[in-house]
Amino acid sequence: MASGFCENCSRLLKEILVCLRKVCREFEQKIGDFFRELSQCTCFRRTPHSGLLRRRTQQFPSLQLLYDEETQLLNQESLHTLSKLAFSENHDLQTTAAMYFLHVSHHLKSPLPDAFMEPVMALLLSTDPDVQNTISHSLVNLLAQNNACRELVIEMGMLVPILELFQSGDATTRCHSCACVTMLASSESKSEAIMLDCIMPLLALAKSYEPQVQQNATWALLHLTQSDWSTRILCEVGAIPVLVLLLQSSNSEVQFYSCSALCNIAAVREHHPKLLSMGGHFLLKSVLTLVSSSVQKNSTQACKCLQTLTKNVLIQEQLMELDCVLPIKALLKSSSRACRESAVTLLSALSAHPPNNDVLVSEGLLEEIGQLLHHQTSVVITHSCTIISNLRSSSVGQQAVMESQCLSGLLRALLSPSLSDETLLHVTSCLHHLMTWDELKSNLSVTITSEQVSRLVRLSRQMQNPQLSYNSAAIISTLKMTDEMVLLLRPHYITMLEYLLVFLKKKDVKLQHLCIVTVLNLKKDGGFLCLLAGSELEAQLCKGSNMAVLQCDSPTDPLSPRLQVLR
Repeated sequence: MASGFCENCSRLLKEILVCLRKVCREFEQKIGDFFRELSQCTCFRRTPHSGLLRRRTQQFPSLQLLYDEETQLLNQESLHTLSKLAFSENHDLQTTAAMYFLHVSHHLKSPLPDAFMEPVMALLLSTDPDVQNTISHSLVNLLAQNNACRELVIEMGMLVPILELFQSGDATTRCHSCACVTMLASSESKSEAIMLDCIMPLLALAKSYEPQVQQNATWALLHLTQSDWSTRILCEVGAIPVLVLLLQSSNSEVQFYSCSALCNIAAVREHHPKLLSMGGHFLLKSVLTLVSSSVQKNSTQACKCLQTLTKNVLIQEQLMELDCVLPIKALLKSSSRACRESAVTLLSALSAHPPNNDVLVSEGLLEEIGQLLHHQTSVVITHSCTIISNLRSSSVGQQAVMESQCLSGLLRALLSPSLSDETLLHVTSCLHHLMTWDELKSNLSVTITSEQVSRLVRLSRQMQNPQLSYNSAAIISTLKMTDEMVLLLRPHYITMLEYLLVFLKKKDVKLQHLCIVTVLNLKKDGGFLCLLAGSELEAQLCKGSNMAVLQCDSPTDPLSPRLQVLR
């Protein structure tokens, strides 16, 4: 049977049909993708509850969650219905009430009337895990948005069921209960009575033999140490001994939380007497034991805690008495970057105290640092430079530096493309100071490569960071002009003349002096003399020679070498 359309129209209609089918298939695919993603959200995992909620709102018209205004959500009829549901022994009815509060907690823009807290209390006492999860989530939201009066929550005795949720089999419920306790303890009213009501049960739970309960309690205590006010209360009621004992827990999470909490406490000097009040250096021994933990984040955190403690000289001395160097030094070989960085940072802090330096050198720290410099991260390099600079002044430090790989490590660090100017400043400053030793100066001239010389020249000519430029040029000025060194320097003579001219024109006497010293050193090569002759640098030196005569009062004057440059 004929379609009644011409050939062209039939063709077009078929193409339209094909396009429509293609569009429908793509639309179907996209809709399917959207719903698969939505189904992963916890909102859609509660579909039984959502269906239940819809049925309940039909039975209780006052619970019109999705359409009513806030004032209608919180009217007397809703309160009456919620009370019936919450105090019911039927878990489905309790779930309906809990879901109602969860909805309210997401949309409420003003404080929840006090009367509505009674049903919340009843729901917290429910034995149904889903009800516990939902109502604890609701309470977290209400507290976080200051829509629930924290003082009222405490006065109503809600803290007891909230703390009991620490033992819930559901991890989300446990997190909610911890969050509730933390927010209650940090009440803006700063009532010590409220704080004590929260902290004392937490400390009791922290001593629990139930690992999960102990872990959650310690997590909550850690969060309380993030406030100076709550930290002071914690210390006053005896939290420090509890936290120190928890360092020896068999649970690695408990160890981490307690160590982190002690680190926060140690950051405030007024708490140090209480930290030291435990006899036999018990705190330091416990943290040192944790340094050797097989759990990397725990050993890292232990180093951070000790670093905070070492700001107190007395604690630092006690730490050295406990032979702390060996376990800390062992972390420098860790495969974990965080472990290496935390260990070298702690050792850098210890090296800043001169009485420790001979011990640090005798323990072979400089040998380790020389090897560590090959792990080129900014933190490692910066603190390694600090350690070398601090230890080189000790009675045995100079020899140890020369016998170690520190010099080659510093030279290698120069070539790292990822280092910031600040880190390079540490490297060049350390090298510059080491070049005051003739033996190391000779070693540098033998070991330095063409790439490293090029790097120093480039750093010398950049003037954005004057100190970095000065340090780099100062290192070059110490190089012994051997035949090999001359070959390395010759390609850079023109560039060097440029930055030396800039130095000479500066009003800074230190830069002028460095220019003259460098020229005196480079004059040993006839090739440099040829370039210098007739250059602007030579003209400036001649121009300044008369001024130098006026300024040089003694042979030790920093400008005195200027008189000899043209001879």
